[in-house]
Amino acid sequence: MTIFLILAVFRNLAWSHQAATTVNPQSFADAHKNSPLTARNPRNHVLGIIGLGQIGYTIAAKAHAAFGMKIAYHDLIRKPADQEARVGAVYHDTLESLLGGSDCVVVATPFAGKTLMTLERFRQFKQGARFINIARGSLVDEEALVQVLDEGWLAGAGLDVHANEPFVHPRLVRHPRVMAMSHNAGGTVDTHIGFERLAMENIEGLLLRGKALTPVNLHLLSSKSSL
Repeated sequence: MTIFLILAVFRNLAWSHQAATTVNPQSFADAHKNSPLTARNPRNHVLGIIGLGQIGYTIAAKAHAAFGMKIAYHDLIRKPADQEARVGAVYHDTLESLLGGSDCVVVATPFAGKTLMTLERFRQFKQGARFINIARGSLVDEEALVQVLDEGWLAGAGLDVHANEPFVHPRLVRHPRVMAMSHNAGGTVDTHIGFERLAMENIEGLLLRGKALTPVNLHLLSSKSSL
């Protein structure tokens, strides 16, 4: 889903889709003529990822391999050099540095109890950058996002999650530069089968070999002997 949203914000797919579904020939003609004027290809653009955990790293690998995007990231814990090298990732030790150096920013970090993307943060983006949130809607000040989109400070946004689900901000959902989804980035039969398989493999690994396959926050435990 994130790969789709990357394409959507770079290629103005929300504008094109909304224009086509109005069944209005003037809207269609306008999008057909004008949306390509600001559309870009992702290749060689910098994809900045906030939170390079398992999901963030998978996004980085796909965007780098498929689109030729340059990868940058900010996280509390830096990845080992070999993992960075596999996806060509450049580490930023501050969020401000990442935002100012990215052409498209993806939020893939857990909610830590406060809004992450405020108006002040959006002002730290490059003018004309894109924004994608697949993490939690509560991480984003949606009024601030509307403001920077209306001003043209951001070129587009892709949102799979929303602050007040199941209600979607009315100005965002109607905005021609916003691709809004219904919090279903991981919603496939295959994904849910994978969840169950991974859970069973972790249980089996712990019981039979004394080591879980994908332990969470292992680095935070004082004793690792039980995992």
